[in-house]
Amino acid sequence: MTRHALVCSAFAASTACTTPPAPSNAPRDAVRVVHDVRYSPAAGADDGSGKDRLDLYLPQGKTAFPVLVSLHGGGLVEGDKNEQAFVGQTFASTGIGTAVVSYHLSPQVTHPRHVQDAAAAVAWVKKHIAEYGGNPALVFLTGHSAGAYLAGLLVTDGRYLAAVGLSLRDVRGVALVSGFYWVERVAPDRDRSIWGHDVASWVDASPAHHLGPGVPPVLLLYGDGEEAWRREQSQEMAAALRAAGNTEVAIAEIPGRDHGSIWLEMGAGGDVVAERIRRFVAERAGR
Repeated sequence: MTRHALVCSAFAASTACTTPPAPSNAPRDAVRVVHDVRYSPAAGADDGSGKDRLDLYLPQGKTAFPVLVSLHGGGLVEGDKNEQAFVGQTFASTGIGTAVVSYHLSPQVTHPRHVQDAAAAVAWVKKHIAEYGGNPALVFLTGHSAGAYLAGLLVTDGRYLAAVGLSLRDVRGVALVSGFYWVERVAPDRDRSIWGHDVASWVDASPAHHLGPGVPPVLLLYGDGEEAWRREQSQEMAAALRAAGNTEVAIAEIPGRDHGSIWLEMGAGGDVVAERIRRFVAERAGR
């Protein structure tokens, strides 16, 4: 049996699927980059941080392409879009427009500012991406670590998208890479500037405590070399999503990857994580 024939179904019933898909042999598209787009001009005076900006990576010569909004990791205390060009280049070169987003960080801000920024970025993409050739009906989310947490919160707790005039139906799917979904398990070991001191607030800030049957299709990825608690959060989240009535939930353990390499190796040709996300988007976009 060929490697391609061993590819697991996109929405397999098993808890984890470890066989990677065959890399795409499709030709790479040229990429146009638009830097430093301010996604929240209505938020008041520019604070000079540059954290309310995104970079667009656009496949040249394409129209009506799907768009991926990417949120970086860093524990909500570090990270920036300028370190994430490899994400935009990787997906735009395969025909998926990508908005690589910065957001305000703790200790300068506290929850829910991080997720409010993420919601504002999604709203900007929905409103403006057609001006750049993208299809606003085909907006997807992805993120790594804390970025996966933010993306997960956006598609489970509808308050944040509703605040910017959107709903869960405005997101066609979400690919969560090595995220965490129960804040009350994480917050005790993190700086209190992130979520504060109140345990009830930690619970309210947790994607896993806002699950219903209307979550968009979800792909969860994690590395076999990550800490046990990180692997368990992804596994438990997949089970909880299904228990809440969501049928389009896939999860895969990526062999030979730790918490950093599962994301940072995405820029390498034929990377299995990038390929899984590309296929996830392509299937949902009808490509």
